[in-house]
Amino acid sequence: MRKLVLAAALILLAATVWGGYSIYSGFLPAQFEYAEVVLPERLPYARPPASMSASVLSTGQMYSQQAFSFQGGDFAAEQLSGMDVLLVQHPKGDFLIDTGFGREVDAHVGTTPFLMRTLSKYDLNKPAIDLLNEHDYSLEQLAGILLTHAHWDHVSGIPDFPQVPVWLPQKELDFIRSDDEHTTLIRSFDKVEFLIYAFDDGPYMGYPGSLDVYRDGSLVLVPIGGHTPGSVGVFVTLPSGKRLMLVGDIVWAKEAIEIPAQRPPIPRRMVDHDPAAVRDAIGHLHQIQKKFPDILMIPAHDRKVFETLTRFPEQSQ
Repeated sequence: MRKLVLAAALILLAATVWGGYSIYSGFLPAQFEYAEVVLPERLPYARPPASMSASVLSTGQMYSQQAFSFQGGDFAAEQLSGMDVLLVQHPKGDFLIDTGFGREVDAHVGTTPFLMRTLSKYDLNKPAIDLLNEHDYSLEQLAGILLTHAHWDHVSGIPDFPQVPVWLPQKELDFIRSDDEHTTLIRSFDKVEFLIYAFDDGPYMGYPGSLDVYRDGSLVLVPIGGHTPGSVGVFVTLPSGKRLMLVGDIVWAKEAIEIPAQRPPIPRRMVDHDPAAVRDAIGHLHQIQKKFPDILMIPAHDRKVFETLTRFPEQSQ
């Protein structure tokens, strides 16, 4: 913890020398304007089967300061960033949403930018594949891995599932095949089967298109964009009526949706492909949350939100 605080202090000192107060002020609370979206009057149709369930696999965690997660965050508060995977089980086939840390995570961390390695440390719990194997889960049930986006910490486990297709939109595949440093890791994997889908099922919760994976409204994908060109939001509706929305890395902490707040300029420039689009995406999520507060918004790395969900092998319905 002391090393992380020292690293943050050194960055702020460097920011003061190089850019003065203007850079420091980027960590202070700041309001921003966002586009207004038209939302439906009621939640969309969903009829999940009674046997559908969802549960969490926690593969590890990284540690940083809250101040680097959203503007106005506390430098003295540690930010626990979970590397958590949601397993959706359905009679038509199961999906992992992202993969978390894989078996070769130590090597994978070496592909990340130096500053990111300096500002955070990580612990591996167990890879998703091992957590599943411990409970005799049959991999034949897995229809695919749904990526919220293709950054290293979301794809590290892909090689552990060589027979499972990776679902993603064409924009994200194009991003992977570019020379962007954030897709270095996934480009290094051999023989990954990519299954490309389109958002052909019409508008959904203010998004221009959607994909109803099971055709029953229980698992619906929408294009968010911004953080990466093909970033995806995932709506899950359980038999109990509970609704979730996994938002990937549009924000790193749920507070950023509630305030709303962007990442500070330094991490924003490090990780966001299109910061202006991320700002609008945060505004969109803020409006959904305000109108439909019963939807549980789940940033991919907000461990405190994942801890409210059922942990595998138990099944939340």
